[in-house]
Amino acid sequence: MFNSMLHFSCSNVMNFQGKSSLLLLLLLFITLYLGSSQTSVYNCVLDIQSSSSLVSSNCELYNWGGFTNGCCGPYFGDYLYSLGLRANQTGEVFLSPSEQKNCIASMEAFDKKFNCYGIEKLTRGTNGCSDYTIADVINQFGYNLGRLEEDCMPLSTNGRPNETCTNCLKAWENISAKPDNTRGSESANVSSYLCRFAVLVSLTSTRIYDRESILRVYKCLGEQALSAANQEIKARGNANINSGPWIAFGIAGVVIVLVLLAALALFITRILSVPTVKHESDSPSLKITLKDVYVATNNLNASNFIGQGIAGKVYKGVLSNKNSVAVKHITKEGYMETFVREVRSLSHVRHHNLVALLGHCESEAECFLVYELCHNGNLSEWLFGNDKVLSWIQRLEISINSARGLEFLHTYPNGCIVHRDIKPSNILIDVNFQAKLSDFGLSRVMDLGQSYVSSEVRGTFGYIDPEYRTNHHVKASGDVYSFGIVLLQLLSGQRILNIDFQRPMSLGKMAKDAVRGSDISDFADPKLKGEYSVEAFNMVLKLALSCIGDKRRRPSIEQVLYSLEKALDISL
Repeated sequence: MFNSMLHFSCSNVMNFQGKSSLLLLLLLFITLYLGSSQTSVYNCVLDIQSSSSLVSSNCELYNWGGFTNGCCGPYFGDYLYSLGLRANQTGEVFLSPSEQKNCIASMEAFDKKFNCYGIEKLTRGTNGCSDYTIADVINQFGYNLGRLEEDCMPLSTNGRPNETCTNCLKAWENISAKPDNTRGSESANVSSYLCRFAVLVSLTSTRIYDRESILRVYKCLGEQALSAANQEIKARGNANINSGPWIAFGIAGVVIVLVLLAALALFITRILSVPTVKHESDSPSLKITLKDVYVATNNLNASNFIGQGIAGKVYKGVLSNKNSVAVKHITKEGYMETFVREVRSLSHVRHHNLVALLGHCESEAECFLVYELCHNGNLSEWLFGNDKVLSWIQRLEISINSARGLEFLHTYPNGCIVHRDIKPSNILIDVNFQAKLSDFGLSRVMDLGQSYVSSEVRGTFGYIDPEYRTNHHVKASGDVYSFGIVLLQLLSGQRILNIDFQRPMSLGKMAKDAVRGSDISDFADPKLKGEYSVEAFNMVLKLALSCIGDKRRRPSIEQVLYSLEKALDISL
């Protein structure tokens, strides 16, 4: 379904006067009805939404290195994004042949001059990677997925996009099919492309709330130069196509028809209903009404309650656009400042390891913050719950995800952002088991050049840097201290204080005793059942102790991330 949103004032209705205007409106209604009816009969399982920003003026340039033929700019990107949206909901990457056939037919019915060849290759059952689920991609290409995120997601209209795109392309090209991902006589080149797109759809599924950034990634990868290795694919596709100058006529006709139909559809939508969600001009997050929040959470029904913090309760819900969300309800007097701080901190900050702020609303008595919902709960539930178990590799990946989020905050171009409340309950885990930092109610932003800002002591007992308690200086090193405690908990599965002893012992003291001894197994989480790399475990244990040690020798979060990635390499 191709749709958009335009805003007209109700006074526009009065401009349609006279019989000729009414007749014209009726004819347009009929045209729109016939067009929409034609596309709906194919029962496409995807919600394909058009994005004019993907249209390239050079159709031959926008061919994903020769994987596609024809003028695929808008269509192929829209198709990929819709696959990511569906993958977020179902865990499946590609469609079955019959499902894909219906969706291609739907796109062709919408535009009779539809001229994109390549989509049909992304079909389930045609190649090893085409059968992958999101879980398979994470298991088989987890490292590549991480590199694609790191090198592609910083793409922006500011800074040095060309350099970033080059890094993104390198990460893309480094994804290649494994031996068991190639079937029959299929070339390794085709197999690798299918694996690349499986990884890209998986990345999209984790960033469906950041559509603009994903579209920039598509633009970068889609406009890559046609490599010699892909000339054969390109030639085979061109043998079946004779587009010539008709592409230009087709695009022009499509644009005119789409503009007319979209304008009318949006005008009618505006007249018949008042939208409940509006975009703020100065923020990528949404301004959501109180009605939206109460409908999404079934009036804050107790069955939707998922947690509680110092500022209020958190509920799960579903917005009218079918997005699952987490709603923080702030009602406690004295904590309204956290609402303002989170809106300011997160409205323009986007990273795949930070929970996305989707919207907010407020009244005199209450405030709401609406976030993406992380379906697998928080790290605290996994570490301390009796019915959940994290493998050694999962623990390392969660720590790496969290460190990447912190690195992004500490190196933010407009000034270092100090979280001030890093702890397991503020590390959420999404449907793809990617960790995301949350709860920015205590965060502070330091201006460029500042080494610290002064503030009252805020945070959670056991995770607060002792130096901060003494001098009230907010620094990035305070987050590193808190993260070091979290690392110790990932290793041991223990809470801050172990009350099993006659005298309660702090986790840091237990870790130091383990390092002094000859056997670290007593410190390791029993849930691991000894299934971990001893070398990597020792490395992370010493790293964690350096994080909570003397500030003068405390590593930066960049150094922490490097060590964790090295530990993961050792463990694989």
